[in-house]
Amino acid sequence: METFFTFLAKRVDDCSSLLCVGLDPHPSDLPAPTAAAARTFCLHLVKQTAPYAAAFKPNAAFFERYGPDGWAALKEVIAAVAEESTRLGSPIPVILDAKRGDIASTAEAYAASAFEHLGAHAITLNPYLGRDSIEPFLAYKEKGVFLLCKTSNPGAGDLQDLTIDRRQLTVDRPPSTVDGPPSMPLYEYVARLAQTWNTGDNIGLVVGATQPEALARVRAAAPDLWFLVPGVGAQGGDLETALRSGLRADGKGVLINVSRSISRSEKPRLEAAKLRDEMAEIVSSLMVHGKRATPLINHNPLTILADDLLAAGCIKFGEFTLKSGLKSPIYIDLRQIITYPKLLEKIGAAYLPILEKLTFDRIAGLPYAAIPIATAIALQGNYPMIYPRKEAKDYGTKAEIEGEYHPGETVVVIDDLATTGGSKFEAIEKLTAAGLKVRDVVVLIDRQSGAKEALAEAGYTLHAALTITQLLDHWEKTGKVERERLIQARLFLQEMKNRN
Repeated sequence: METFFTFLAKRVDDCSSLLCVGLDPHPSDLPAPTAAAARTFCLHLVKQTAPYAAAFKPNAAFFERYGPDGWAALKEVIAAVAEESTRLGSPIPVILDAKRGDIASTAEAYAASAFEHLGAHAITLNPYLGRDSIEPFLAYKEKGVFLLCKTSNPGAGDLQDLTIDRRQLTVDRPPSTVDGPPSMPLYEYVARLAQTWNTGDNIGLVVGATQPEALARVRAAAPDLWFLVPGVGAQGGDLETALRSGLRADGKGVLINVSRSISRSEKPRLEAAKLRDEMAEIVSSLMVHGKRATPLINHNPLTILADDLLAAGCIKFGEFTLKSGLKSPIYIDLRQIITYPKLLEKIGAAYLPILEKLTFDRIAGLPYAAIPIATAIALQGNYPMIYPRKEAKDYGTKAEIEGEYHPGETVVVIDDLATTGGSKFEAIEKLTAAGLKVRDVVVLIDRQSGAKEALAEAGYTLHAALTITQLLDHWEKTGKVERERLIQARLFLQEMKNRN
C-alpha cells in the first residue's frame, strides 16, 4: 500500500521540485474579506503554480474565519488541486495546515474532517498531548501527519528550547526507547520521538528555516523523516541555508513552504518556477553520484558551531605573537565565549555526545577558559562539577579543589583546547592527589600538537568535539576563510607539531 511519503516522493520526482506552495488568503490581500474572495485568490494560485509545486498547504484558519462559507471554500480549493493534478497527469499532495491537537476521541473527529470530508492528504498536528492524540490520524494508513517540532515564530523558544533530562522522565514509555544524549532541547526530543513513532512511513516534522542550527540538529536527530520547512522568504529564512541544513543524504526529505513571496508576486507562476529552479540548483550542487557530497558538514551541528566560533572572533587568522614569542597565523581564544551566552550553550552541548559514552561521577573544569564551559555542560547534562584551582588559597579552607567530591570517585577533565597536554597533567596531578581517579580528558578543539599522544602515553584518553584539521577543512570547503590563510595555518601547525 502506498504511504503518504511515497506519494509525496513520486510527486517530487515528477515535478523536480521541493516547493510547497502555501495557500494563505490574508484578508489584506483580498479585494473583500469574504469566503468567496479567499476561494478565488487560492484558485488563481493553484492554477498558476501547480506545475512547479511538490505540494500545496492551505491554512485552515484563513478559511475558518468565514464560518460555513469558508469551510466550503476550503473544500473547493482542495478539490481544485485534484483537478489540476488530473490535468498535469501527476497527483499533487495537499497538506492541511490546521495544527490540531486534542484527546483521542476528539482527534478522531478532526481526522475524519480533514481526511474524509475535506480530502486532504496530510495535516499538521501539535504533538504535545502525546502519541494517543495522533494515533487517530495515523489510523489512516495512506495519509500523513507533520508534527510541530521547531517552529519559526519569535516565541518558539519559550517552550521548544527547554532542556529535557531523559533520566528524570516518568512517562508511560521508558525514556530508553529514545536514543540520544541524556539531555537535549524539547524540540530535539520531539524529533527523536517522532523517528521512533514513524513505523508506518506517515510521520514528518515541521521545522522552521529561521534557525538553521536547530534545523541541522533536528536532521541529525531524525535522519529519515520528511520536514515541512516554513519561514523562507517573508519571515527571513535563507533558502540555501535551509536546504544545506535540512536535506537528507538522498537529496530529499525537505519541503520548503513559501506563501507570501509567491502570492504577492506580480507573476506567481514565474516566481514559483524561479524558486523551483533555484532549489534544484542548490540540491544539485550538494549531490555527487546521487548522494550528499558532504553530509557531515551540512548536517552536523558542530560545523555550524565552527562558523559561530569564527564569527565571534574566538578563532582568528592574521599575525599574532604567542606567549612563546613565536608568530602565528592563527589564534584561538575561547575566553571570548563568555560574551555570547547562546554560543556558550552550544559549546556545552557539543561535549554531551562524548560524555554520555563515558563512565564517571563528576566533571572537573580547568581554570580559566574551561570553567564557564564546564558550567554550561553541567547545566545541560545535569553533571556535578568541581574545579582544581590554579593556585591554592592561603586563607579560609585553603582548598586546592572547589566543589563537593569524595575520594575514590572518577572525574572527567574538561578543558577548552588541547595543545601539548601540559596544563592537563598539572590538573590531573591535583585531582589524583585528592584521591580522585582520572581516565578521560574532553576538549572542544584538539590542536593536534601532541597532547593526545602525550596523554595516551601516561594512560589517559583525550576526546575532542572538533580537531583543528576538521575546522580548517570545513572553512576551505565552504569558502569561509581565504585559502592562503588556511595554507599558512596548516604549515604553522605542522611545524609546531614537529617541534613537540
